[in-house]
Amino acid sequence: MNKIEFCFDFGSPTAYFAWNMLRRLKETCGTEIVWHPMLLGGVFKATGNTSPVSIPAKGAFMNADLKRFAAKYGIEYTFNSHFPINTLILMRGAAGLLNDDRFDAYVAAVFDAIWKDNQNMGEMDVAGKVLVDAGFDPAEFMAMVGDDTVKDSLKSLTEDAVQRGVFGAPTMFVGDDMYFGQDRMHFVAEAVGANICDIAPDYIKS
Repeated sequence: MNKIEFCFDFGSPTAYFAWNMLRRLKETCGTEIVWHPMLLGGVFKATGNTSPVSIPAKGAFMNADLKRFAAKYGIEYTFNSHFPINTLILMRGAAGLLNDDRFDAYVAAVFDAIWKDNQNMGEMDVAGKVLVDAGFDPAEFMAMVGDDTVKDSLKSLTEDAVQRGVFGAPTMFVGDDMYFGQDRMHFVAEAVGANICDIAPDYIKS
């Protein structure tokens, strides 16, 4: 099996890392990525989970560990000074564009704006500029995310994720096997017949 299902929310920095590594896996190994946007707040509510930063000691450790992870795997990363960001509209956008040829461009623009460029994507004027720069029409986008079909789609995708056992982001599935966290990417890679070295910088491979 050479397919990975990726459950994500833009508001998760670890989902940003997983997205970067999954893109590398797709480019280097031809792995199929099945994108599964979901609303992390809805997942937390349904499962009784909370953000790691709600526990100060855990949040401080996580922030330090993310910097180590970014440095090890050569991923550009800046912890967003506006965190936490309300991603409801952004995730509706992902749900609405899921089968659109522009989906990859949209995901890249939003993830990079939040976790590389430190943009407050919870503010629609900021998000609008990012979308324009990525080739999107903000008015068309706002009409799409306001459509009841798109709203219902995100709710359904979130409920489906919870039903499969998802409790946070990023979560990945290879067949029926579930993997949680960007730090489990070596298991994910192995599950599709690849190796973590296939998506690591050259200095790690040598």
